[in-house]
Amino acid sequence: MWFATALVGMMVRSDLLGLTSLIRALNLRPKLYNSLRRHFHSSAIKLDKLVVLWGRTVLRLFSNPVRFNGRLVLVGDGIKIAKRGKKMPGVKLLHQQSNCSTKPEYIMGHSLQAVALLAYAASTCFAVPLTMRIHEGLVWSNRDKRTLLDKMLDLLQIVAIADPFYFVADAYYAARKVVKGLRKQGNHLVTRVKSNAVAYLPAEPAKGRRKRGRPKLYGKKIKINSLLGDGNLMAEANANLYGERGVKIRYCVRDLVWRPVGELVRFVAVVHPTRGKILLMSTDLTLDALDIISLYSFRFKIEHMFRQAVRQVGSLSYHFWMMDMTPLRYRNGNQYLHRKSERYRKQVRDKIHAYHTFIQTGIIAHGLLQYLSAEFPKSVWCSFGSWLRTIRPGIPPSELVVGKAMHDTLPDFLMSCAKRNSLAKLIVSRQDKHNLRILRLAS
Repeated sequence: MWFATALVGMMVRSDLLGLTSLIRALNLRPKLYNSLRRHFHSSAIKLDKLVVLWGRTVLRLFSNPVRFNGRLVLVGDGIKIAKRGKKMPGVKLLHQQSNCSTKPEYIMGHSLQAVALLAYAASTCFAVPLTMRIHEGLVWSNRDKRTLLDKMLDLLQIVAIADPFYFVADAYYAARKVVKGLRKQGNHLVTRVKSNAVAYLPAEPAKGRRKRGRPKLYGKKIKINSLLGDGNLMAEANANLYGERGVKIRYCVRDLVWRPVGELVRFVAVVHPTRGKILLMSTDLTLDALDIISLYSFRFKIEHMFRQAVRQVGSLSYHFWMMDMTPLRYRNGNQYLHRKSERYRKQVRDKIHAYHTFIQTGIIAHGLLQYLSAEFPKSVWCSFGSWLRTIRPGIPPSELVVGKAMHDTLPDFLMSCAKRNSLAKLIVSRQDKHNLRILRLAS
């Protein structure tokens, strides 16, 4: 039951200082710190099975997932988290591509990839996190040639969503590996393409007698960026994008042969009056152009999910060290482990397992906060014992509000349900009897 204890602690804690914040949030006995730490390192936790169960639970909890053409919508992206521990496996020098002046160009940290499911809640939409894994920094074998694209496809297989879906991602994932991997499972990709992307018209059938050699596969080359300059081919429509209502956009649609996959895909060139120009691509030729635009507009939801995971839930605030690890140097690259001893490799695996267990616990806590926000907004606001200047009726409360409401109602829950609720009984049995701060707050 340590998992349930850690889950509740992540939902109600008011600071993000690693495991000690869970001890403080639930007023647990200080001696239990090591037991909690061993829980995250335990090999009894089967992460892949836990991810599958969480994915099924999300589809049951969120009764109104986003669907286009009957398909679910999954979004994926990467995130880089600063970690300066010299004895943390997987930490390496990372480059950040961002226009924000507050972000350094290079950091030492962990590089992760995540997958989330889009679900409606009242008048808004949540990116409900499903899983997140560290995908850079460690090289286990010199024969391992997998890239981040391969590992993202592996992540989608681990999630094991049975229903067909659209995978929405940025331009980095517009690649042959991703398209082929998704199409093999009956799914489709919706993404942005770079401004220098090119495609081809379908090859014209040969006239007369067939000539020697391979038949022509591609016709005239088309620069995708040129679709933006042809005003005669562009249509106009009112769209509701990024929370804006009735915005008039111009767009152009062409079905062209994309050379990386050797088949027709649908390109959409869009001109937004304030946000500028963008080039989109979909591997589903039955998907309407406006639906492609709407689908890609949901991609920013995963960026908001990352922000909440880092600043509010603390899914990435782990601090586990490996005492026997060779200290890392500053600006260190990948750590090659194929020449290390089996004992050393096992210690690294155990530590990465602890990171992933902590992250997955935070992901489940994050999803439950979103569920409470979507399904019980009135109860959350009634239990919110603080003040906000901007309370918008009809908008589900944020994860901050839900966490604060749970923090304020936790003492009453423990006092009134300690005898009949197994979770409350478990937490109370592990509390520090010499410092009953939570119970004093309830009284």
